[in-house]
Amino acid sequence: MNDEVLLRLENITQEYGTGARRFIAVENVNLTLDEGEYVALLGPSGCGKSTLLRIIAGLQPPSRGRVLYRGQPLRGVNPHASIVFQTFALFPWLNVLENVELALQVKGVEPGERLDRAVDLLDRVGLDGFETAYPRELSGGMRQKVGFARAMAVEPELLCLDEPFSALDVLSAEALRGELLELWSEGKIPTKAILMVSHNIEEAVFMADRIVVMDKEPGRIVAELEVGLPHPRQRKSPEFQKMMDQVYATLAGETRPESEEMGVAPGEVGVTRRLPEVSLDDLTGLLEHLAESDLPQHDIYLLEDELGVDTDRLLRLTETAELLGFAVIGNGDMELTPLGQTFAEASILARKEIFAARARRLPMMRWLLKMLHAAGDQRLKWDVVESALNLEFPPEVAQSQLENLINWGRYGELLAYDVQTEEISIDKETAPAYAGAVR
Repeated sequence: MNDEVLLRLENITQEYGTGARRFIAVENVNLTLDEGEYVALLGPSGCGKSTLLRIIAGLQPPSRGRVLYRGQPLRGVNPHASIVFQTFALFPWLNVLENVELALQVKGVEPGERLDRAVDLLDRVGLDGFETAYPRELSGGMRQKVGFARAMAVEPELLCLDEPFSALDVLSAEALRGELLELWSEGKIPTKAILMVSHNIEEAVFMADRIVVMDKEPGRIVAELEVGLPHPRQRKSPEFQKMMDQVYATLAGETRPESEEMGVAPGEVGVTRRLPEVSLDDLTGLLEHLAESDLPQHDIYLLEDELGVDTDRLLRLTETAELLGFAVIGNGDMELTPLGQTFAEASILARKEIFAARARRLPMMRWLLKMLHAAGDQRLKWDVVESALNLEFPPEVAQSQLENLINWGRYGELLAYDVQTEEISIDKETAPAYAGAVR
């Protein structure tokens, strides 16, 4: 690693909105990136990874803090950085060669030199012979290779990757990861450093020299881990597996006391915790899988392959199990509680009763049920509840959280929802039991 600092973030905070509708995407982020480093920004969806990448590239200014590039404050678009997005972002009316040349044209490169550099880059990424093809003729992996070639055409010192492999199938993503590492490690691209946003732990451990772990609400850095494994890395090696376990332990954290774990209800002082967006069938499948094992504790990183789910989905499932009191997490391990074991072994109706009892304890569910109970006919329009949630979350999050609340409430037979009238109501069979709980 070169000792020269290429990039420095100092107390970066990004806010949206004002007053009661102020949302903090990232808060007080400090980060350095040296020449010669491949760094991964890793964390759950919604933790502000992509926001930081846009700030670093100069596509948006931070609300507070500053970005220093080679010691100088960044003003406007960073001329030394390029971004590869997770969607291919190619112009469909331009062929492969023209898509790559366009980046050079914007930089003012002469036509003859543009052509030579574009052809050379396409050859380096393995697209020689496809110069005249249009994006619609290419596979996903090939289209993303065009994106890499276009980003590298301007010879950026800093190459920013925004989940560049997530839109690809497994085999295409694996091939492209290997090809990028080959270009980087053999010095076939002029890039001085790579900063990759990912929520895939195995991908980060496989590719990066250093992993910066982020958490959400608000987005912040919680740890920086040196990988320290030589390339090429062997996924089945004990060292690789140990690193995976360490990263999962950092991301999953430790189960805290229930009062801290659950957060507060909307409108109360403190952080209103979002409900993880998961399928309750997937949650049941996870708990059944754990219950069938003879082991008292389970390495979370091994569950990814055992269940066939990606990192982000698995972390949402473990978070849900923890939030509902079905499991406890510590040191990268997950253990069913007696309640979780009972849920996994229960009948369908008994599971609903257990789930309902736990869901009622969640501050956001309690808040909604109390509002419905206070309404004259125990009914509220969707947009009324969504407007209230808009004071806590950005609009798109408020909508998804309300969908989550209704799905969880319907599963536990706490809530009913009429699609025609868009009305949420208390499930009539549970209303008498709940009435005493809210008074």
